[in-house]
Amino acid sequence: MSQDFYYGTGKRKTAIARTRLYAGSGQFLVNGKPANEYFPRATLQMIIRQPLVLTKLQDKFDIKINVVGGGIAGQAEAVRHGISRALLIFDADLRPALKRAGFLTRDARKKERKKYGQRGARARFQYSKR
Repeated sequence: MSQDFYYGTGKRKTAIARTRLYAGSGQFLVNGKPANEYFPRATLQMIIRQPLVLTKLQDKFDIKINVVGGGIAGQAEAVRHGISRALLIFDADLRPALKRAGFLTRDARKKERKKYGQRGARARFQYSKR
């Protein structure tokens, strides 16, 4: 891989993906493993490739990603966010297509904390009338 790269950070829930795009032939590594091994489900593999398929750049980049935190689905969406941001640095003209698809928007939804005096975030303790 060459030394020059395009960098993007993606986040989803508590997952953080640090993404680097190198000029290359389509190699995809996530935490040192091929993406197909790291994300075994076909839906997750589709999610991480969405920005590349949308911009028709699947075979133009070698991609190295370090992802930490969260679960496997949150990590996949963080990877998608990071790749989208890195593509934006590569070519700013891709912004309208990526924005329309919703890949540049940080999904801010997180788990709501449990509240005191309640069983969960919203669920109350059972009420007994008698």
